[in-house]
Amino acid sequence: MSIGLALATNDRTNYVDAILEQAKQAAADGVGSLWFGQRFDYDATALAALVGREVPGVRVGTSAIPIFGRPPLLVSALAQTAQAATHGNFQLGLALGAKRFVEGGFGLPYERPITRLREFLTVLRELFTTGTADFHGEVLTAAPPIPTALAGAEPPPLLVAAMGPQALRVTGELADGTLPFLAGPKTLETEIVPAITAASAAPPRVIAFVAGAVTNDVERVRANAVEQLAFYEGIPSYQRVIGLEGATRAGELAVIGDEETVAAQVRRYFDAGATEVVFIQTDLGGAEDQRRTWEFLGGLTTDVT
Repeated sequence: MSIGLALATNDRTNYVDAILEQAKQAAADGVGSLWFGQRFDYDATALAALVGREVPGVRVGTSAIPIFGRPPLLVSALAQTAQAATHGNFQLGLALGAKRFVEGGFGLPYERPITRLREFLTVLRELFTTGTADFHGEVLTAAPPIPTALAGAEPPPLLVAAMGPQALRVTGELADGTLPFLAGPKTLETEIVPAITAASAAPPRVIAFVAGAVTNDVERVRANAVEQLAFYEGIPSYQRVIGLEGATRAGELAVIGDEETVAAQVRRYFDAGATEVVFIQTDLGGAEDQRRTWEFLGGLTTDVT
C-alpha cells in the first residue's frame, strides 16, 4: 500500500519546468508515486518519462491515456521509451475516454468501446511479451513489419481506468489493475474490487484516485471541490459511481479535513480493497494547504506501507 499524487500546475511560464519542480518536492516529501493525466496541451507519457528521468527512483504513471485516436503500436513505443528512460519505474494507465472528447476532439465515432479496449489490451500484451504482433481484430490491426521490443524496457504495468462491469471484466482478464476515480469506499468494496478480482488470475491492483486536501477551512474547500468537480457529473461513468456512493455531487466525495480526518478516510479506501490511494487536486485549499497536504501524505505513505 502506498500514497501517490497526481501533479498539475497553473504555471504560465513553462509547464514542464514547473511540474519537474513539483515532482522533486513531492519526492522529497516521501510521496510514493506521481501520476499525470492526458490533456490536449501535453503528452502524459512524455511528461512521466521526463519526471522519472529527472527524479530517479520515483514511480511515475499516466492516468490515463484514452485509447480512441491512438494506435496500440504508437502507445507501446511511447510506453517502452518511458520505461527505459525511468529504468523500470513507468506505469501505463489507459482509459476509454469521454464520448464528447473522442467525437468532438478527434472527430471519431465513439463506437464499440469494450471491443476496442479488449483488442487494445490484447495487442499491448502481445507487443510487451513477444516484441511483435500479428493481430487482425474487429476494430484494430497491429502487424509491425519489424520487431518492436526496446532494449532496456521491461513490460510496464498495464492499468485501465475501468469502473463499469464490462470494462472491469476485460481489465481483470488482460491488465494488471484499475484506476478508479470518484469511486468511494462503498463502491470499491461492493462493485469494483469484486468485479475485477473475479476476472483476474492474480490479485489486481486497485489504485483509487481521490480529490482532497488537508485543511482547517473545510467549508470553503468543500465548496471549491463541488465547483471544480462538477464537470464529471456530466459523464455517465462518473455519474454512475457518484450515485452508487449515495452522493449527488462529485465534490461530496472529496477527502477534506484535518490530518486525523484525512488519515481515517484514506484508511477506509484501503479497507475497501484499494492497493494504493492517489490524491489529485490537492490545491483545492490554496498553496499553503497544498504544502501541508503533501507533507502529510508523504508521512502517511510510510505509515501505511
